[in-house]
Amino acid sequence: MTEYATEAFIIRQIRADEARERAAEFAAILLDCVQGGASVGFMAPLSRDTADGFWKRVAEGVAAGDRILLAAEDVASGEFVGTVQLLVGVPENQPHRADVAKMLVRRSARRRGLGAALMRAAAEAAWQVGRTLLVLDTVTGGDAERLYESLGWVRVGVVPGYALMPDGAPCDTTFFYKSLGDG
Repeated sequence: MTEYATEAFIIRQIRADEARERAAEFAAILLDCVQGGASVGFMAPLSRDTADGFWKRVAEGVAAGDRILLAAEDVASGEFVGTVQLLVGVPENQPHRADVAKMLVRRSARRRGLGAALMRAAAEAAWQVGRTLLVLDTVTGGDAERLYESLGWVRVGVVPGYALMPDGAPCDTTFFYKSLGDG
């Protein structure tokens, strides 16, 4: 994948060795998102050890070819401020599909188009590896849901009480898909 750049950020694919080396930076993004109330699969308070362990497993998945990790780097500071993953280790009968997971943006980097840029970069990376159908889920009524709709993702439906917010409150989850090549 070529780099995908905005004025303030460079988004690029991260190899397994760099994912391992910079796991602490990725863990800091996850910690920030969970502390901010994002329902991304972790409960509050999220420990540093749990966040570090998650990113070590992500690096292993990248090394195994089951995940593609994209990261957004702040041009001014060189710091990672956002990530998104494509889960490409899918069943044999679904070689055309990838799941979008853990689209995370530090609270300090939000509202500057980074989420949209990460999603466009993920679609480009998916296309480059022959994936033509993307799926994801997100908290119903949240900012991410509005983002995905604005980017042309198709809402499949809502599952009530599917997940928990970091504070333990149940939340509904909306499922989306996007066929690449449809615009």
